[in-house]
Amino acid sequence: MLTGPVYRNLKKHWPDCRISVMVKSAYVPVLEGNPYVDEIIPFRGLWDAIRRARTGGFTHLLDLHSNLRSIVIGRLSGIAHRTRYRKDAIARRLLVAFRMPSPALARHTIDRYMDCLSAWGVPTPARGVQLGDYQAPRESAPAPKNLLVVQTAFLGDATLTLPLAREIKRLLPSCRLTVLARHDTAEMYQSSPWVDETIPDHKSGEHRGLSGLRRLSGALREKRFDAALVPHRSLRSALAVWLAGIPRRIGFSSSAGRFLFTQRIPFSWGMHDLERNLGLLLPLGGSTTSAGTEGDAAIDSVYLKPKGTGPVAESVAKRLAESGPRAGRLVGVHPGSIWPTKRWPKERYAALIRRLTQEAGATAILIGGKGDADLAREILAEAGVPALDWIGKTNLSELVELMGKLSLFITNDSGPMHVATASGVPTLAIFGPTTRELGFFPYGAGHRVLEVDLECRPCGLHGSRACPEGHFLCMKLISVDQAFGAASELLAGVREAAARP
Repeated sequence: MLTGPVYRNLKKHWPDCRISVMVKSAYVPVLEGNPYVDEIIPFRGLWDAIRRARTGGFTHLLDLHSNLRSIVIGRLSGIAHRTRYRKDAIARRLLVAFRMPSPALARHTIDRYMDCLSAWGVPTPARGVQLGDYQAPRESAPAPKNLLVVQTAFLGDATLTLPLAREIKRLLPSCRLTVLARHDTAEMYQSSPWVDETIPDHKSGEHRGLSGLRRLSGALREKRFDAALVPHRSLRSALAVWLAGIPRRIGFSSSAGRFLFTQRIPFSWGMHDLERNLGLLLPLGGSTTSAGTEGDAAIDSVYLKPKGTGPVAESVAKRLAESGPRAGRLVGVHPGSIWPTKRWPKERYAALIRRLTQEAGATAILIGGKGDADLAREILAEAGVPALDWIGKTNLSELVELMGKLSLFITNDSGPMHVATASGVPTLAIFGPTTRELGFFPYGAGHRVLEVDLECRPCGLHGSRACPEGHFLCMKLISVDQAFGAASELLAGVREAAARP
């Protein structure tokens, strides 16, 4: 899957070149349909591979495996122009066997692939996996009429699963769609036009432990689902659909419970989680050419829209009116996170809010969970300027409605970040222990990520309680000047868009 950007860059630079890809027979279906691959050659042994290389009329050979066998094929191929992926195999073995880190392993595999193309003078603007780069075998079973989607992770994951629900309804309009979700994110699906029913998963309550899982699976069994899509990669989620006796169970190859699925879809860290989720529809005939029905990434990235009318809209409007006079544009600020290492320092948030108020003429409104209340008070006290404190004072419906009032959203890597981008709000995200390569960056056009290039990043998928290296440079090196500059540029873009006829 990670080779997809290679073919796109080659075709862009050499549009008339013919690209043949040799892969193991089992992986041929993954590349079928890739618009940049002209021929797929199944690997059938060393001597057959050498024969195919020598007689295929090839002018260039790109070795993206770099093991002894592929090196031998290259040497005996007779192909004039050859380049090879640098695997750093010894460094990898030392890391696995003795946990010995190496700077050589800090770079993403895709970046290493791009180095190969640079040796031929091929520009590499495409550096991420996209829908359409891979396929999955399509099952011949009838289209499901009663489908379950399991996403029992947190707010960000729940938000990024909504486009999957939208695409299910486009692909299977008569299908009944049910979502199993955490009890505290169920509201996100209950208000969705694409979800027919939501089943809350009370992980710390009635569905806790093995007895709770059996109880939950029994309730799912009664629904008689004929298929389940499982974007959540936990063993518990896979167990739930297996114990429920759902006949078709589709999940990711990286899932802890992948052995319980009837079909596994390739998982790549090189693409956004929103698009990874859409890949689960491949066995059901889903398209991989676009992330939605419009075929426009900028339009498709907006899938949460405030209603503008009704009790929730009226409540939000009333609360804003009662907050008193304020400066012009409203800027949302989310300074919290479950993980301390994901939080940009509070004194910097305070300084940023002060500059946004005094220099940009904006009013900050702080949002977050109830656990962020003390953090918000400290930030506002140090900022010393008028601002709104809505920490712990909005449910999910109110948060979506509030997003329609914002000109900008500033946040750590968090769930509300995805709510903002899905609502079409220009978003400035501050990334520390996590990186874009994990697939959870702001999706769509018009957003910015502030981060610094350090060999120790990423130090984990979710962040941690304390910096493993003890220096916390990933956040400390991001200055208030950088954040204010990026925020000002995004606000200027909002002004320009509003001025257009």
